Amino acid sequence: MAFDSLTAKLQNVFKGLRSKGRLTEADVKAALKEVKMALLEADVNFKVVKQFVKAVEVRATGEDVLNSLTPGQTVIKYVNEELVQMMGGETEELALRPGNEITVLMMCGLQGAGKTTATAKLAGKLKQKGRRPLLVACDIYRPAAIEQLQINGKKQDVPVFSMGTGHNPVDIAKAGLEHAKANGNNVVILDTAGRLHVDEDMMEELANIKSSIEVHQTILVVDSMTGQDAVNVASVFDEKLSVDGVILTKLDSDTRGGAALSIRAITGKPIYFVGTGEKLTDMEQFYPDRMASRILGMGDVLSLIEKAEAELDEEKAAEMAKKIKKAEFDFTDFLEQMQQMKKMGGLSSILSMLPGMGLPSDLEIDDDALKGTEAIIYSMTLEERSNPAIINPSRKRRIANGAGVDISEVNRLIKQFEQSRKMMKQMSGMMSGKGRRRGGGFKFPFGGMGM
Repeated sequence: MAFDSLTAKLQNVFKGLRSKGRLTEADVKAALKEVKMALLEADVNFKVVKQFVKAVEVRATGEDVLNSLTPGQTVIKYVNEELVQMMGGETEELALRPGNEITVLMMCGLQGAGKTTATAKLAGKLKQKGRRPLLVACDIYRPAAIEQLQINGKKQDVPVFSMGTGHNPVDIAKAGLEHAKANGNNVVILDTAGRLHVDEDMMEELANIKSSIEVHQTILVVDSMTGQDAVNVASVFDEKLSVDGVILTKLDSDTRGGAALSIRAITGKPIYFVGTGEKLTDMEQFYPDRMASRILGMGDVLSLIEKAEAELDEEKAAEMAKKIKKAEFDFTDFLEQMQQMKKMGGLSSILSMLPGMGLPSDLEIDDDALKGTEAIIYSMTLEERSNPAIINPSRKRRIANGAGVDISEVNRLIKQFEQSRKMMKQMSGMMSGKGRRRGGGFKFPFGGMGM
């Protein structure tokens, strides 16, 4: 995940601040020097880093801070607040026209930034909010782009308007708008052509589309893996086309995250959404305060809860809670919990949102490793899944052969499962006693299984 290395470095700095009962001005400046280096190594724009460090230093070296009882915590608080401001302060929504009035969104960006996929993801987000989007295929130079948009549109259950590669993009945009008017669509999203680099032909084509129909929002799709180049690209597009906002893709990669921290400060344009994976559901609204919390290792529980509410079935969750309480939780249930966890982005995604669970930069959680566990469970009969006690040595050998794993893996899984089931029953008993709190609280979609 982006920012992992930066988070680890900042947490080391903050650990040093917290360990000191009192801070001197020299302590603060030394800590901020380390913060500065960490941000520069994360490929944050130099001017942005300089302004950020100066703003924190001015606030953190006052007498009221240095003489306070918790100066380290206060400095960290200021770092958090200035990070939020660096990324825009407030969350900004796409400006959509009311009711049945049509909003035209023009997507633009360089080839390879993930623009066509981001376009389909955005359509899915808008549909979830009750809008009726239409995708318009204006990239006539890559036949694969049209096909990709049609495939993704079908997956999102969003219509796609296309005239193939034999027409001018301006004419396609006009015809797409008329099609939307005739078919009751209230959002038109134009997927335009990109290039490998910024050139005059691309800019002229985009400008012609904007002059031929009323485009209400011009959205730039930027690859976060390109670091400071992403900021340069955003500046050029804004100068030529007057960009309204940005979608940042590939934030789930091992990118250093500098683009997310620099774009708003340099261009003044808000980041609307960030791509967090390859699936069409892997797009999140950008919240500066939540992103700052993630960067500082404070987690992002609000986003995690929103993911859970969007992806998890409440009735199934309630039924699962009853099974756990009665120790009736079986391997079939566990398999279902793993599927739910996948919907939420996998274990690494969930852990990245939990406070204090920032992973070391050199440690990676391979969600694909859980496929071995799935294979073992799929190799069991329904009777074995519901009653693991009947799994004798000969059954274990059959299951291991079916899953393509060593029998020791089967033994370990069964042992862990039984231990988890006992632990969950004990916890349920404790919660049903005097210490029980009102309200169910947030339940994670995996049953405490030690993997």
